[in-house]
Amino acid sequence: MMLVAGVDSSTQSCKVVVCDSDSGKVLRQGRIPHPDGTEVPAEAWWDALTVAGDGLFDGVAAVSVAAQQHGLVALDADGVPVRDALLWNDTRSAAAAADLVAEFGGPRAWAEAVGSVPLAAHTVAKLRWVADHEPALADRVARVLLPHDYLTWRLRGGTVDIEPTTDRGDASGTGYWSPFDGRYREDLVALAFRGRWPQLPRVLGPAEAAGQTPDRVLVAPGTGDNAAAALGLGLADGDVVVSLGTSGTVFTRSRRPSTDSTGAVNGFADATGAYLPLVCTLNAARVLEAMAALLSVPLADMETLARQSVPGARGLTMLPYLTGERTPNLPDATGTLHGLTPDSMHPSHLARAGIEGMLCSLADALDCLRATGVEPRRVLLVGGAAANPLVADIAAQIFDLAISVPEPGEYVALGAARQAAWVLTETPEPPSWPVPSVREIPPPPGDSGRQIRSRYGDLRRRVHDL
Repeated sequence: MMLVAGVDSSTQSCKVVVCDSDSGKVLRQGRIPHPDGTEVPAEAWWDALTVAGDGLFDGVAAVSVAAQQHGLVALDADGVPVRDALLWNDTRSAAAAADLVAEFGGPRAWAEAVGSVPLAAHTVAKLRWVADHEPALADRVARVLLPHDYLTWRLRGGTVDIEPTTDRGDASGTGYWSPFDGRYREDLVALAFRGRWPQLPRVLGPAEAAGQTPDRVLVAPGTGDNAAAALGLGLADGDVVVSLGTSGTVFTRSRRPSTDSTGAVNGFADATGAYLPLVCTLNAARVLEAMAALLSVPLADMETLARQSVPGARGLTMLPYLTGERTPNLPDATGTLHGLTPDSMHPSHLARAGIEGMLCSLADALDCLRATGVEPRRVLLVGGAAANPLVADIAAQIFDLAISVPEPGEYVALGAARQAAWVLTETPEPPSWPVPSVREIPPPPGDSGRQIRSRYGDLRRRVHDL
């Protein structure tokens, strides 16, 4: 039996799973939290990986790292970060993104060049922010990496003579790599970084090894978290994933690259050689966490509380833009709670309104994907908040679709482990691991879901003219 390891270096924590390369069975796993914030020392991710993997990597033949997308890790000529990494959820680069869109000829020009229109989250916008606000630091930048690139490089030894690598899935989230022809747009790097030309990681193929650790463990290319989740779930044609992590994502697998000049759908590549059109929101599970804190109840009690309410939460409607929003592009927005009356001002209705607001936002994201021609055959609901049975029930109501809830699992880390097994076995396709069993939830009868979404849409238009 050969062992492979998969790493999920997410915003919140580092998770490691060790699997049998043939069956995909998880044999051991570990988890260590990450520091909070929208800028984090990249070294903290490496420290967490070292602790989380302590003792787990014994006997492992190959390892792969999946990580949060878009984050900017800027290294000097000695391989030392010049500043803390700017994460995907840091919105200070919103104005920089808008400037770049205008300077390059508008949203359509960007969509046709790199598949996505820059927003605050994209690495290209963070480059511009650093160039304009920290020019002395920008002058010291010799290499620009993404979070998974940095950890893969550190696994291989992390010295200046080791060339950093990335994969097409994560590269496609930078805003300066084209999924259409598989090359960097160095003109866009120079535009963003005010004429500077840092070294960028070499882009590996889906099953191309990045190298080895000092202990001669094979290191796979790694990828971004959503592309890894698609591998871990065994995403098939027609499957759409709705992921309820800190942020919310809605994505599907496609055999063709996509362009969306509205900027809502990111035309990413995936980790298999295909494509991963994706819509991302900034606020998903964090909405439930914030509501639980407001109501002074444990997060686990939110379900019990919300079940005491009714569909529509007695007229309460929540726009869940607690930390600004990416889709729609409202980086400076705040949350809105509308419809407070003596009848609705009850903890149970507040709890239900939080869940409904979060899911209405994701239903809007699914509509963005549909507008590009995607018609879901199956909707898979994953992420920490999906473990709440009421969340899944309300999702079926609001999406007006049957919802499939896979058994709980670390699907990003599993996807990374599956990629490691693929590189190890050198097969034409990823190894065939069992797909997770799912719980099917049909949409309920009636039109309550449509009524909830209609009220949500009315409020969104009234507050944000959208």
